[in-house]
Amino acid sequence: MQARIGYSDRAMNRSVTRRLALTGLAAAGGAAAAPLVARTGWASLGYTFKGPAADRGLGLAPPAACTAGTRSSTAGPFYTPLTPRRATLREPDTRGESLIFEGLVLSHDCRPLAGAVIDIWHCDEDGRYDNRGFRYRGHQFTDAAGAFRFETVRPVRYSGRTPHIHVKVQGEATPVLTTQVYFPDLVEANANDWIFRDDLVMRLDRADDAWRGRFDFVLPPA
Repeated sequence: MQARIGYSDRAMNRSVTRRLALTGLAAAGGAAAAPLVARTGWASLGYTFKGPAADRGLGLAPPAACTAGTRSSTAGPFYTPLTPRRATLREPDTRGESLIFEGLVLSHDCRPLAGAVIDIWHCDEDGRYDNRGFRYRGHQFTDAAGAFRFETVRPVRYSGRTPHIHVKVQGEATPVLTTQVYFPDLVEANANDWIFRDDLVMRLDRADDAWRGRFDFVLPPA
């Protein structure tokens, strides 16, 4: 069972509408500040750790110094466990802007965490989440360098939220980190989102016909 603060994903009906979800967000905002940042959880995400994935050859240099750990944030009401293991989340009918989302998963002392699981999900081109299937949902394991790489699309803004990617990360011997990652080129939308945090902004570049975003996740010690 996943640790959550401010939301009960299991209790919420899978067919919940965005309006109901946003009502829940607003209600949480009236409580203490704790729901703004969800705690890390010690329970397993449910995936079997089988060691590092094949080398992705990304050659991503680790940061010069690590923080105490990546900030956690709420999972929201639309998390689906046990997603397919895959690197490409794009669908045959995808209409959104292409995005390559990549980075490293690191220990608190900047060592790469090989074989860590990273599970992501986000809304579609129309601001909707697929709550019955696995559209724009998937997980993978990091390679020996701690690297991951997803091919997907840029999620769009929907009522009350700036575009973001939800993430859960866990090493074989670490707690679960639940957080959200944001885009740096959406300053106004970010400023109007009460969940947004500056330290969860990815590095974003344009390459050929796709966006390339990078974010490195630093997990707390076990």
